[in-house]
Amino acid sequence: MPPCRRSASGYRSVRQRPNGGFYAEIRSGDLRLSLGTYDTAHEAARAFDAASWRLGRPRLQMNFPDVRTLQQALDLAPSPHLNSAQDRAEHTALQRRLLVAQEDERVMAEWRRRHPEDVAYEQEYWEWRREEDTRRRREERLDRRRRKALACAQADLVNAGGRSFFTEEDERWFDIWLSTSDDTDGDGGADDWSD
Repeated sequence: MPPCRRSASGYRSVRQRPNGGFYAEIRSGDLRLSLGTYDTAHEAARAFDAASWRLGRPRLQMNFPDVRTLQQALDLAPSPHLNSAQDRAEHTALQRRLLVAQEDERVMAEWRRRHPEDVAYEQEYWEWRREEDTRRRREERLDRRRRKALACAQADLVNAGGRSFFTEEDERWFDIWLSTSDDTDGDGGADDWSD
């Protein structure tokens, strides 16, 4: 029988999961023995070797042939994953939340099917809200432009040797640094203080 081809992880019988973890399993004919998911490929390979030693597999089928005894393999293997009562409670809570979310989606789909006029009204409302938000942002931006123009004019007047009607401690002097960006459409809710 040809030697087992090593996976992309670099170790025999260790595969990388989409979430970044590494999964180890022992396959023999129709038998598949899952060894769990580990943080690193090295840990998964050590767990595979420890299980291989217990099953009496030849050392040539292991990831680390320099390990010479079962005890050495067990010492190097990561500790087994234990599911505590807290882990089970968290899993149960997540399962409940998932069931509630799925039921909510089902009920909302049924509601949309039965009440298309309410769906249309809701869409109109949100379109109106977007238009109102855009109008409000434009008005605020126009107000900032006016305040900035006044502050700049007063600064130019003072720089030319004239006298401003702003006092030295007047907060309107800070309006010189206001942003007056023209980007009002499609800004995706960006704050108005960015350029």
